Amino acid sequence: MRIAGLFAGIGGFELGMHRAGHSTELMCDVLPAARAVLTARFPGIEYRDDITRLRSLPAGVDTICAGFPCQDLSQAGKAAGLGGERSGLIGEVFRLLSRRRVPTVIVENVPFMLQLSGGNAMRAITDEFERRGYRWAYRVVDTYGFGLPQRRERVYLVASREVDPAAVLLADDRPLQRPASALGVLAHGFYWTEGLGGLGWAVDAVPTLKNGSTIGIPSPPAVLMPDGSLIKPGLRDLERLQGFDADWTQPAETVARASVRWSLVGSAVSVPVAQWIGRRLEHPGCFDPARDAPFPASGKAPRAARFDGRRRHAVAIGTDPLGLRPPALADFLTDREGQTPLSLKATLGFLGRTRRAKLRFAPGFIEAVERHALELGGCPPPKAASPQLELLQAA
Repeated sequence: MRIAGLFAGIGGFELGMHRAGHSTELMCDVLPAARAVLTARFPGIEYRDDITRLRSLPAGVDTICAGFPCQDLSQAGKAAGLGGERSGLIGEVFRLLSRRRVPTVIVENVPFMLQLSGGNAMRAITDEFERRGYRWAYRVVDTYGFGLPQRRERVYLVASREVDPAAVLLADDRPLQRPASALGVLAHGFYWTEGLGGLGWAVDAVPTLKNGSTIGIPSPPAVLMPDGSLIKPGLRDLERLQGFDADWTQPAETVARASVRWSLVGSAVSVPVAQWIGRRLEHPGCFDPARDAPFPASGKAPRAARFDGRRRHAVAIGTDPLGLRPPALADFLTDREGQTPLSLKATLGFLGRTRRAKLRFAPGFIEAVERHALELGGCPPPKAASPQLELLQAA
């Protein structure tokens, strides 16, 4: 297939599709840092930087890949929905489809869109495809089950006028059991920036990589290693956690600060997921209609569903199409030079938030974080941290 990569980012969709045997005719992304990466890693491919000024797609394109911006859809973002300034850009995809109905479209975004506006965000997207004569299927998929130790759930939607999308997205299901917490045996990833109202937590994996703050401040997870050390992984390992080669985003430093690379990696499509979709587009599988269930008329959209051309169906299926168990996180993190200990300030800030929270933690986890603080020369906060202590920590 010949692809137009819209909102291409650093080319996760496109790299995966290339590995599946497809080619790219056009790439489009507004960020100069993304352009630097794409033009270096995919030389000779036509590039556009503003989808709103793209009048039409090249005649040879028969597939659109669009990991459209999630800022207005994500739980951590504005939750403005499809009316948001950035995520509303999905409308540009439909504008281009109105000019020419490209046979196949692949869309990726965060699972929160399934419940946004009472499920209406997802229904609005599927409505648009149905009006244009497309069948569609979507499914929440976890990067973890593709052999990468990152717990990253994303919604992938395939709409097509040629192939049965259910035979692409819903033919494979190999559930993979997640490991139970085992401090001292397995590494545990978490977000040290949380701890009050929620905790991004993963056993023998890192939680979903984030794109950092709106001003370019990186937001890497922390990892409690089996030996009790508490580290932040380096950028090279985070690139690999998305399926890219180490230093894939290095060309971005020619036009932007190095910290922008963290955001680019956190926003990317996981390469092996795109590769699986690309292979199934070439060789569709067999969907079992026994998985069908009624599609709800209102409320939160199901985590997997399909439209067969006449009716919508919810689909009972898991997040692991391939069920490939990742290597142990402690073994995967090989970039020792890029690793840094979690700072004393960050550690005390995290502990201070946990003291005010009602969250439940794995037995021994907080004690391990406290030991890290003591090793750095700090004093863990008491169980009821005072505002004065928080000011001292901030200082």
